[in-house]
Amino acid sequence: MDLSAKLRDSGKRLTPQRRLILDAVGVLGHATPDEVLAEARKAQATLSISTVYRNLEVLEELGLVRHAHLSDRAPTYHSVGDHEHFHLVCRSCHRVISVGTETLVPLLAQLDADHGFVPDVGHLTVFGTCADCR
Repeated sequence: MDLSAKLRDSGKRLTPQRRLILDAVGVLGHATPDEVLAEARKAQATLSISTVYRNLEVLEELGLVRHAHLSDRAPTYHSVGDHEHFHLVCRSCHRVISVGTETLVPLLAQLDADHGFVPDVGHLTVFGTCADCR
């Protein structure tokens, strides 16, 4: 299903602002709402931060973007179009490493077996020290 159809089926339209915001998230990879705003304003200078927040919420409800907390500041958004992943964040240099969920298969199986629990790993962020900073 294409983007316009997905939005239409949910009772929403693909507005120029939504397209700009989705494109900005795609270009930036991992971005805070302020970073999305700065990128989108390259195409539409009058875009407001409230429009960015509202549309990121809609795009997340539709499963087109996800957010993770990669710092103690604003959430960071990324496109769902690429692979499902979780994040490693270095506390020293703030580098973000995306890791495929296949790495977690043994842990996920153990959590399910022991607790009947299936985590949402797309929101998982592990903080530590990267190889370069160690």
